[in-house]
Amino acid sequence: MGAMRTDVPADRHGSFARVVKNLVLPRPIAWVSTLSAAGVDNLAPHSFFTVASTTPTVVQFVSTGEKDSLRNIRATGEFVVNLAPAELFEQINATSTDYPAEISEFDAVGLTREPSLTVAAPRVAESPAAIECRLFRDPLQIGDGFLVFGEVTHVAVAEEAMGERGPVVQRLHPIARLGHDEWGELGRIRSIRRIPYRVADPEADLP
Repeated sequence: MGAMRTDVPADRHGSFARVVKNLVLPRPIAWVSTLSAAGVDNLAPHSFFTVASTTPTVVQFVSTGEKDSLRNIRATGEFVVNLAPAELFEQINATSTDYPAEISEFDAVGLTREPSLTVAAPRVAESPAAIECRLFRDPLQIGDGFLVFGEVTHVAVAEEAMGERGPVVQRLHPIARLGHDEWGELGRIRSIRRIPYRVADPEADLP
């Protein structure tokens, strides 16, 4: 017999988001740096983030509402996704503060700008990895969210985070969003290869 379940009602706006965000977890963080048309840089964490395509390589994140990240990307067509490491937990959270557009989060929370190779928006020097992107298509509005697609133009990873097969997750030490005000670090890591489906050849064992 399965576990007893509780039916959770929608809130007064008819939304289940409060509960769903506590169930879709852990959520990787796109720590997005942008540059405004006026030349002011912005840095903000977005926890609806994933890969949209491998060829071409496209990443996606959601801006809930029209925020500075979205406005800057629309104006310049560029952005950087910086990896959010656990060591910068407090700074990452601090960059979610709704500073006025004329204030740079880099300065407000004490982070270092690093020039990008292919876009004008700066990278976070303290982050172990950065994904430089150009806007792939116009942001797609879905309800109160704006889905932003970025085609990857360059990737930079700290040398100490690289292994023989590429970036090593334990060396990157990413942090993720959970429910409520909770964040999570890496726990137990397991490896397993995918199992391909092969149709048996009836003549394979014949002499």
